[in-house]
Amino acid sequence: MDRLTSMGVFIKAADLGSFAAAAEALAMSPQMVAKHVVFLEDRLGTALLNRTTRRQSLTDVGRAYYDRCKLVLSEAEAAEALAHDMRSRPQGVLRVNAPMTFGAFTLAPFVTRYLTRYPEMRVDLTLNDRFVDPLEDGVEVMVRIGEIADTALIAHPLAPYRLIACAAPSYLAARGTPKEPADLQGHDCLVYAYWSPSIPCPWVFTREGQSHEVRANGRFRSTDWKALLHAATAGFGITLGPESVLADEVAAGRLVRVLPDYQGPARPMHVLYPAGRRPTVKLRSFVDAVVEEFGPR
Repeated sequence: MDRLTSMGVFIKAADLGSFAAAAEALAMSPQMVAKHVVFLEDRLGTALLNRTTRRQSLTDVGRAYYDRCKLVLSEAEAAEALAHDMRSRPQGVLRVNAPMTFGAFTLAPFVTRYLTRYPEMRVDLTLNDRFVDPLEDGVEVMVRIGEIADTALIAHPLAPYRLIACAAPSYLAARGTPKEPADLQGHDCLVYAYWSPSIPCPWVFTREGQSHEVRANGRFRSTDWKALLHAATAGFGITLGPESVLADEVAAGRLVRVLPDYQGPARPMHVLYPAGRRPTVKLRSFVDAVVEEFGPR
């Protein structure tokens, strides 16, 4: 007899309290249930169940063996599931959440490349800057910018989210180029208003270990950084935005980096998914692809 099969029959008989109940649950005869249990007892040289005509109970050895059998069968099932997943291609719907600016400018182009690679996948991408509870909102994967304190999430670090300051050549020709962060106070800064237009927005730069904080002011504030980018390329002021986006604008000549000798703000970034469950092949493929694309260099 197959030992793993016999272990499963033994566990079912112990759980249900009789060979007859186990036989009904497993769609086999009570005699076959008894044969599986006897097979194990003969291998071990000891009784696993105390059996009478009315009831049965685990022996001391049977109780310890029962616990180990459950572990063995659980590991066997996990191994088979893993092998099946490794043979499978990602398929189905994956619900992803990310911050607005990073999601729209950087993650969205990655998602289209991912979907081209896996034609049986679909991605539902929601973008917002608020805190998202994956269980309440039905989100399977998240990208978060900032420190992670939620221990109920598995977090994989990505490259830090770095910000740089840029302005259009026409703006700098008309207003001059700032040489140090304090000079920004005499310029029109395009300010990203996180939650409320009334909340001050400090810009922090570092150089040689020293921080320089500037209270950015300007005539144009917005909760959508895309609007500020359009204003910057139109020559309306200096913007502070993600290096991953602005590097392309600088390369194209539409913007010029200002304060290049200073480091702009940088915040940690992670891709996360809920802990406590075995990741599916679709989730694992997406997370692995995100880490490969945006992981620490």
